[in-house]
Amino acid sequence: MYRCATQAVADRAPGQRIDAVERRAKHIFLHLAGGFSLHVHLRMSGNLFVISDWRLHTSRARVVFELHDGSGLVYEDARALGKVDLVPTKKFFEQLDSTLGPEPLEDTFTTELFVEMARRSRQPAKLFLMDQRRVAGLGNIYAAEALYAARIDPRKRIGRLRLPRLKALHAAIVRVLRDAVESAWNAYSVPAVWTEGETFECQVYGREGQPCRACGKPIRRIPQGGRSTYFCPNCQR
Repeated sequence: MYRCATQAVADRAPGQRIDAVERRAKHIFLHLAGGFSLHVHLRMSGNLFVISDWRLHTSRARVVFELHDGSGLVYEDARALGKVDLVPTKKFFEQLDSTLGPEPLEDTFTTELFVEMARRSRQPAKLFLMDQRRVAGLGNIYAAEALYAARIDPRKRIGRLRLPRLKALHAAIVRVLRDAVESAWNAYSVPAVWTEGETFECQVYGREGQPCRACGKPIRRIPQGGRSTYFCPNCQR
């Protein structure tokens, strides 16, 4: 191991075998023998990938693990917003699961459950989608894109939306995330090699002032919950 985020990682990770890799919401886990896991959170600027020679990492690498064959597992984070630490697997998962909602691409994320959660909430639609207790793993980009796909104003209270609109939003979340996963799979399918960019084309995110592709009106950006929200004030009502 070249660098470490905590002393616990430096002390206990060397010599361990990675038995499995798992994701829960925005958390990545590399399960080690002995009941411990490396816990990785990429935040906004992190990347976790394998390179053929662990010594060939870039200056942006925050953590580098030398694997048994000389290859490397690299965690890059140009803005130093993420983290890598060592956690007791069972205890950490129990604590994490108690704070997270359903995964939007799993069977448990039903239309009925989503509608029930929305009905009980007074949050604006965008903040509801960003609340990990409601929908696990849905980030800023895809929340904005799902709301645009469902033609819902991100400022509207989600509990006041009618049933057809909530059903449309549920379907949009699933559709947007499936498109995003397919795009990421194509872009990152080869270890340490990816294409110039993912094929997922944002309709509103990052397009402030640009024309809406549906109506031609300019996309707006507003602050919500400390983050930027992009939407079309003409299409999203």
